Formats: sequence, structure tokens, C-alpha cells
Amino acid sequence: MNGPAWLNWAIFVIMAILSIILLMGKGGFLIAGYNTMSKEKKKRYNEKKLCRIMGCGLSLITIILGISAYYSFELPATISWLLPWGILVVAVIMIILGNTIGKEKNLEA
Repeated sequence: MNGPAWLNWAIFVIMAILSIILLMGKGGFLIAGYNTMSKEKKKRYNEKKLCRIMGCGLSLITIILGISAYYSFELPATISWLLPWGILVVAVIMIILGNTIGKEKNLEA
């Protein structure tokens, strides 16, 4: 990847901080789509669970980017699939879990 190495690590640190905020159950305003919902639609979701789901997913993506930054984005052949496919799989799992576990069970759709 062209660019200074410090920039890769700065992005890693910022994402780690955002992961910690989300894992604490705070930062619903950071979740795209959730922060623009109306109050009626937001009542369908458990914000704390949703934040923790997104925090776990962002933590995994942060770890993948940290591994990639360590190798200067020139990953060994055995884990070269990690950057594109790992992030894609984590993102899909985050969406599925956010729409299943993150919803309140006692409310009607």
C-alpha cells in the first residue's frame, strides 16, 4: 500500500478507540442507519446490544487491519485472503446479528 506506515497505524488506533466505545454499549450515534432512524423505529432495537454487536465486529476488522498494517499490506500467501474476505464476512455477520439479536423481542414489527 502506498503511503506512510504511521497513517496505517493511526487508522488502527482510531478504529480501536471506536471499538472500545461501542463495546461499552455507548456510541449508538456511530452506527450508520441507526443514528438516522426515527424514534419509533429506534424503539425496536436494543441500543446497548446493537452497540456491542457492532463493537465486536469493528474489533475483528481492526485486528485484520492491524495484521495487514504489520505486514505493510503485503500479506504472506497463506493469509492473503484475510483482508478482502475477512472484512466481508465480518460485515455480513454484523448485519445479520444486528438485525436479529439487536432487535427487541417484545415489540411488534
